[in-house]
Amino acid sequence: MTTSPPTPTPGPIDATRPDGTATEIFGVFLKLGLTAFGGPIAHVGYLRQECVQRRRWLDEAQFAQLLAVCQCVPGPASSQMGFAIGLFRAGWRGAVAAFVAFTLPSALLMFGAAALASRLDHGMGAAVVHGLKLVAVAVVAHGLVNMARQLAPDAPRALIAAAACALIVLAGGGWAQLAVVAFGGALGLWLCRDVSAPAAAVFPVRYGSRRAAAFLLAFLIGLGASLVQPSSSTATMGSLASAFYQTGALVFGGGHVVLPLLQQAVVDTGWVDPDTFLAGYGSAQAMPGPMFSVAAFLGAEVPLGLPAAAGAAVALLALFLPGFLLLLAVLPVWSGLARRRWAASAMAGINAAVVGLLAAAFHDPVWRQGVHTPGDVAIAVVGFTLLAILRVSALWVVLWAVGAAIAVRQLL
Repeated sequence: MTTSPPTPTPGPIDATRPDGTATEIFGVFLKLGLTAFGGPIAHVGYLRQECVQRRRWLDEAQFAQLLAVCQCVPGPASSQMGFAIGLFRAGWRGAVAAFVAFTLPSALLMFGAAALASRLDHGMGAAVVHGLKLVAVAVVAHGLVNMARQLAPDAPRALIAAAACALIVLAGGGWAQLAVVAFGGALGLWLCRDVSAPAAAVFPVRYGSRRAAAFLLAFLIGLGASLVQPSSSTATMGSLASAFYQTGALVFGGGHVVLPLLQQAVVDTGWVDPDTFLAGYGSAQAMPGPMFSVAAFLGAEVPLGLPAAAGAAVALLALFLPGFLLLLAVLPVWSGLARRRWAASAMAGINAAVVGLLAAAFHDPVWRQGVHTPGDVAIAVVGFTLLAILRVSALWVVLWAVGAAIAVRQLL
């Protein structure tokens, strides 16, 4: 009987070997952008397989530490990890190549979905849109349960999550999201003092603390500009960029957490109606690559009086940019910051508050806009079961919910 040879254990990065190229990075991440279904958690598995096990660009310890960094700063964690791996491997060109290759397929697909959205407001198209809303119900419920288990596993953090949810439901408004994040961090310093800090690691970055400070300053300038931009029911390119930049700057946890912030950015302002918003979010579940590519759909839907492609591009870049700037600011100083206990406590509180944000978004608009009949409840429960118990890809949930919604419409 023959046995396959054992998989070699990846060693640490060899700083003396030649760097990779942007072309190499682009090819690897384009493959991931076309095939990486399943959301941020699944993406981490794909990245580990391609970059640690297969190509040995990082060792296991570096990969784990990079994941910890990306979970501790706002932004899309899997995209940030890809951006950082490209940076480590091939410098700035590698970082840009990783981002473009991983994001472009899903962004183009979401832009195409926006082009078809106007044809889905009646007949069979309306059933498809309703099915996509029920996909959002199942997916967000599953994400909420998983995040609550991981980020609010004890009484203090559960209390922070519940308080954050209550504040959002009662207060709402543009500043409520930011206030809840700050509130969570402050309570974390008090209630989460027993949370242990992760082990520190040094990353192979090619710049120091001065450039890191410049990236942090750029992030803060962008955030300040986005906060002072007046909110209006009439969208402009500046207000669109500001709304999506502010969203990207406040998304701790990535993935489904972007939902309540995007709702505030484009639905509460009247730029996009709730039905279209949830249909776009549901469509994103069927796409490979980062969920943040839903920005291409929403940017194309915002009425700017300009080509839809311009709105899609601005929304997409504005949503990703703050997370990348913060990541670049943190990488050189991570080893020192991670050793500080207060940082771990504050982040634990912020993450718990994020669970509350997502719970409030699940209540409104996901459930209120998506579920209207007992049949809707049944479709959503089956979708949740497929994700939580059978652990299938979200793509199967899309097929189930849309197919069931069409079948129900035909029967009626």
